[in-house]
Amino acid sequence: MACAVARAAVKPESRLVAQGLGRRFGARWAVREVSISLAAGETLGVVGADGAGKTTLLQMFAAILDPSEGACTVLGRDSRRESKRIAAGLGYMTQGFTLYDRLSVEENLRLAARLRGVSDTDYGPRRSQLLAMAGLSRFTERLSGKLSGGMRKKLSLCTNLIHAPHLLILDEPGLGVDPLSRRELWAMLARYRETGVATIVATSYMDEAERCDRVLLLRDGQPLALDSPAGLRAQAAGRVFEVRGADLIQSLPALRALDHVRGLQVLPDRVRFQSRELASSPPIPGSQPAEPVLEDVFVLHDTATEPDIPAPTAPVTLAASGLGLMTHDVSVVFGGFRAVDRVSLSIQPGELLALLGPNGAGKTTLIRGLCGLVPFTEGQAQVAGLPLPGQIAAVRQRVGYMSQRFSLYLDLTAQENLAFFASAYGLGGDHAREAIAQATAQLGLTLAPGQLVAALSGAERQRLALACAILHRPAVLFLDEPTSGVDPLARYRFWWLIRSLAQAGMSILVTTHYLDEAAYCDRIGLMHQGALIGWGTLDALRVQTGLPGDATVEAVFVQAIAQATARTGATV
Repeated sequence: MACAVARAAVKPESRLVAQGLGRRFGARWAVREVSISLAAGETLGVVGADGAGKTTLLQMFAAILDPSEGACTVLGRDSRRESKRIAAGLGYMTQGFTLYDRLSVEENLRLAARLRGVSDTDYGPRRSQLLAMAGLSRFTERLSGKLSGGMRKKLSLCTNLIHAPHLLILDEPGLGVDPLSRRELWAMLARYRETGVATIVATSYMDEAERCDRVLLLRDGQPLALDSPAGLRAQAAGRVFEVRGADLIQSLPALRALDHVRGLQVLPDRVRFQSRELASSPPIPGSQPAEPVLEDVFVLHDTATEPDIPAPTAPVTLAASGLGLMTHDVSVVFGGFRAVDRVSLSIQPGELLALLGPNGAGKTTLIRGLCGLVPFTEGQAQVAGLPLPGQIAAVRQRVGYMSQRFSLYLDLTAQENLAFFASAYGLGGDHAREAIAQATAQLGLTLAPGQLVAALSGAERQRLALACAILHRPAVLFLDEPTSGVDPLARYRFWWLIRSLAQAGMSILVTTHYLDEAAYCDRIGLMHQGALIGWGTLDALRVQTGLPGDATVEAVFVQAIAQATARTGATV
């Protein structure tokens, strides 16, 4: 017993110690007042929206940037004076991967080993172990530029582990990667954690934060909270509620007007919200306590003033008169490759559909086909009551498309972007000015005149891109990863706006890698290897996959793909 107590009393070696860490660029502080200690084998999640300061903080941890205030000791060395020696002992995976597209998997890994001074004796065993763990052993001769996004992320991780670092720093490793690949990436991290490697992961995915030992919440460079995921969730206990029923969107303005209500989430069958005050009973009639999640903690710690929510809009004339969207056995074939394989689905006016699938499942190709940008090789489709390919030009005037990176011109002002998209949709003069005024008012978008889009926040760019996509009042709206990189408050507000557009009669198709967002939609479609392998409400998909009634969207997604793979004998 004495020995056990003595061993437990020994503190694990610290891989990183930061005290009052801050960095400014000119007069603007990007990060300030961060203090933290990271032990061997510990995983720290740094969570925040785009522009929160995550990358700047990671670059100080990696001794790439010197702090403007405070101090940072990494692997026992001062980050200001010993940056080169620190760099030799850690792995740093940037958002840009740092891979060479014209080199093969083997060549990228060997180059990383040589740059890190790994001996031939050590390289062989490490190479075999890493490639096997990443599932890349069969692809050593493939050029890295030909790998899928998930495979590229795993190869990049391998190149940062080949020299057996004591500290691993990953900047948004799951961004733009499908959920299956993210699970595989985290499985690799879990195995290396057992060897004592400390890991710091910047992420905007709350499900990734749940896998960490501790989570640091950042907003505008300031730490909001630091604790274990369970400890953070406990802070929101007794403050999260939901109201169930139909047509709840009409009651949102009144609910939002209550001082203690925050973070409204609009789902098909309920409204979820946080209360600033700890209540012994539900804060409004009909509400019931709900289980807190990490996003609730982020919202409660975020003291920024929430923008007003616009009132529900009047019906959209064109959308209300349209017939939604329908496909029957549509396929897209490139050479001998079926990118889309006999897909049949429909979206009614006023309906939200989430289209989920791994990278390369065919989601984007299907959307491009429905926009008239890629011809369908076989099958039939109707968009807003118009046939494809018979009336491609007319279809393009009845659809709106918001791409993953928002398709905005950063060196133009918001007003110039709106004017450009209005012109592209054939709107001019008074019609364009009226459309711009209506769309910006509908989305609650207030922008300073003359401000370049490059200077806008991620949430402002998001709403601006949506405004550009609905200027012509489309019958069908396609949204590709619309909430990537925004904070929970901005995400909740965005989904309220999307639900409002659906209420006005639009048919809306959304793709997302953040699977929890599928719960905002009326129905879900699951795609894999070009085919639609699941289709219906979340409850219906639970039944189809044989899962219990409380199974998460991720569990349904993984089970559906596993079952499809077992039926076809193909690889995931």
